[in-house]
Formats: sequence, structure tokens, C-alpha cells
Amino acid sequence: MKEMEKESFKEISEARTQEELERIRLKYLGRKGIITENLSQISELPLEERKLQGKKINDIKQHIAEEIEKRKSDLKEKSISGTSESKIDITLPGKPFEIGKIHPLMQLMNEVKDIFLGLGFTIATGPDMESDYYNFTALNIPKDHPSRDIQDTFYIKPKEQNAKSESYSTVTKQGEKEIVLRTHTSPVQIHIMEKNKPPIRIIAPGRVYRHEAVDASHSYIFHQIEGLAVDEDITFADLKAVLDSFIKKMFGSNVLSRFRPSYFPFTEPSAEVDMQCLICKGTGCSVCKQTGWVELLGCGMVNPKVFEFVNYDSNKYTGYAFGMGIERIAMLKYGINDMRLFYENDLDFLKQF
Repeated sequence: MKEMEKESFKEISEARTQEELERIRLKYLGRKGIITENLSQISELPLEERKLQGKKINDIKQHIAEEIEKRKSDLKEKSISGTSESKIDITLPGKPFEIGKIHPLMQLMNEVKDIFLGLGFTIATGPDMESDYYNFTALNIPKDHPSRDIQDTFYIKPKEQNAKSESYSTVTKQGEKEIVLRTHTSPVQIHIMEKNKPPIRIIAPGRVYRHEAVDASHSYIFHQIEGLAVDEDITFADLKAVLDSFIKKMFGSNVLSRFRPSYFPFTEPSAEVDMQCLICKGTGCSVCKQTGWVELLGCGMVNPKVFEFVNYDSNKYTGYAFGMGIERIAMLKYGINDMRLFYENDLDFLKQF
């Protein structure tokens, strides 16, 4: 029995896992183990010797059980701190967790917001799904305008509803039932003007949708920020001052800008704003097609016909509006030639921002 006890202690000390230790426990202390078998055999001994041997066997049983518990505790502690060959030094600094970052487009969106907030604008938002009225009609875009073409706009067929349950999302006050994914954030301007009287100075950031093929400079979903200011005696000079200030704050105080006449149905007069090419500094390169300028945004004075839809007196109030794509600004600011990079979730690309 003493030899058996020594052997069991040796096996217990050499056990490297909890599973090995459990097999040793069953070998010696299980219902069919060595100790149980020895206890069953002492019934053949005389009474006095039976008592003596029984006590010895029970003592050995207790010693083995205590040794197993001790070894079990040691193994548990090693599993936390590491193996006996390679323990972790808890005094060393731990490995840093890799913390996620804000997406570069959202970083830039926030930067643009901060600039316009500093210029006295407030932020307004609206739904991604809009009625035909708010997305087109109230912005002086008639039924025959090219931008209403099915190739440019995502139209949504609403669920059938009875007359009592029809809601704003399916029937507007003009009775139009066509629902679209907004093609610009300009509908927010109409909502704001319907609910508020001048003065108004808002920007409307958000996602917009166009039925376009995806390539290096186009996508069916992208981000815009629209701006609107309405008050008495607002002029085109006010618009130029705000946008020139924005360009200098975003791209640098030495960057030049220019306004070119253009056409938008919701502004009159209208213009497109170019900025000096950041690559060649205005001398001409392949990026700016040798012109020294790159297109940045569209803008203009609010068309009086738009004021008619929101019941503003165009003889008393004037205003300006502008709209810019966040992806375009990001591509110009960071020198990126393919907007698809922003949506491919390539960590090597995203970690640069």
C-alpha cells in the first residue's frame, strides 16, 4: 500500500492537464479503483487486523485525495498565468486593443459641418424616402425635366393602403403618390421653409441616391451637404463670401476659387464653383485636364418660383442655396482618384485616416 501511495503521488505530480488528473483520480479513488478494491478485501481479515488495515487504507485514500486537490489548484493557477515554461510577467504592460475609427467620409462630413456651424448655420435633416412633390415639384423641377428620368431616380411603389390609413409617406398634400429615394438633400430645404419664416440659415447633410453605374467617380449612393440662407437683402455677394470662406478653411488660405455661370431649376442665377487644382497649383495637369481648376459644387440664388411653393414673399425675401458632394471633396482633399475605395472596407486604406 505504501508503494502504491508513492506511485500515485508521482503520477499526480506529473499530470499536466485537468483531464489527466481526473483519470488518475478514477484509477485510485473511483468506484472500481485500487483503494476501493483494497477496502473490499479486508473483510476476510480477523476483526482486530481489519480495523487496523482499514484505518491505514483510509488514511492513504485521504492523502491521495488531498494531493489531487492540491495539484488541481496548481494547474488552474498555471492556466491563468501561463505554462511553467513560459509564464506571463504581469508587471509588463498589456497588448493594446485596436480601437476603431470614424469612417473617413464621416470625418470629412463632420469637418464640413463644423465649418458651416462656425459661419452661423444650423443642421437640419430629413427622410431618405421623399414624395415626388418635395424631391422635384417644389424645387421647380417640372414633370418633363430630364432629372425625373427613370434612369436617374429610384422610384418606390408604396404598399396598398386604404383611404383612412394613408400617411405622409404615400400621399402628399398635393395628392401625388410617387415616392422616390431622394436624389439630393434639397427637399429638406422645402420642409424647413414650410415650417419656419425667415431668417433661415441651415445645412442639410445626408445620403442621396441616383440610378447610376458605379465607376471611379460615380455611385448609386453617396453623400451631400446642401445649404440654404433666406432673409431680407441677401445677395449673390453673400453667397460668394460664404463659399470662398468655406474653401479656404477646408483646403487652405492660399487656394483660389471662381464662379462659372450654370443652370439649376431651383436657383436663378446659378453657378458652379471651381477651386484651384491642389496638384499643380493652377499651372495645369492631367487631374484638372490642363485647366488649373477642378469643379467643386453648385450654387445660386433661390428661384422665386420655389418661394411660391412655401408661401414666401419673393419681393421681400431673397436667399441662396448650394450643394456639394462629400465624396468629391474627400477625393480632392486627400488626392484619391477612385471613390469606390471609400466603400470597399479595405482596412489598409481606411487606417490611413
